[in-house]
Amino acid sequence: MAGGTVICAAVEGIVDEAVVRKLVDRAGGALGEVYGKQGKSSLRQRITGYNNAAQHAPWLVLVDLDSDEDCAPPLRSAWLPQPAPHLCFRVAVREVEACLLADAERLAGFLSVARSSLPPDPERLGDPKATMVNLARASRRRDIREDMVPRPGSGRQVGPAYSSRLIEFASADWRPDVAAGRADSLKRAMRCLKRLIKGAA
Repeated sequence: MAGGTVICAAVEGIVDEAVVRKLVDRAGGALGEVYGKQGKSSLRQRITGYNNAAQHAPWLVLVDLDSDEDCAPPLRSAWLPQPAPHLCFRVAVREVEACLLADAERLAGFLSVARSSLPPDPERLGDPKATMVNLARASRRRDIREDMVPRPGSGRQVGPAYSSRLIEFASADWRPDVAAGRADSLKRAMRCLKRLIKGAA
């Protein structure tokens, strides 16, 4: 967006990038360079560098909690005991899919499944990715099933175009402000971003 505060970001993967792009836009900022996208371990190796960069300019780092900790604060402390003043370091509980699942109405429409089949509290799910795949498996649309559900014998957790479909949803249909009502980590991320943008203005 023209004229918005530019925020650089670092993420685990391409779906996270689409989520961050929408979040920064909704918060009134403009997304600059997006780094990482090579998995969680790579992100952790580079976190000090991102933190150093955030001494002088706004940055957002988004990482999945996964099963590393029971909740987000211990992971944040372990990764970065002293975050820079311009760093918004947020943890998705437990995976970024939970943020997308939290906009139940739009996701149900996108996947062509019953609204009632979506979980009421996505951040309490042990494996949001598996939940997303199982929802896609129940889709009335063959293309959704073929893209998002792993083929028998493939040994994969997800289908061949799983990430592409989630990027499509995050970019076009997902409403972070609605999803934040059912995903506390998302609500905190949006609040942090807005503070960051206001402080840089």
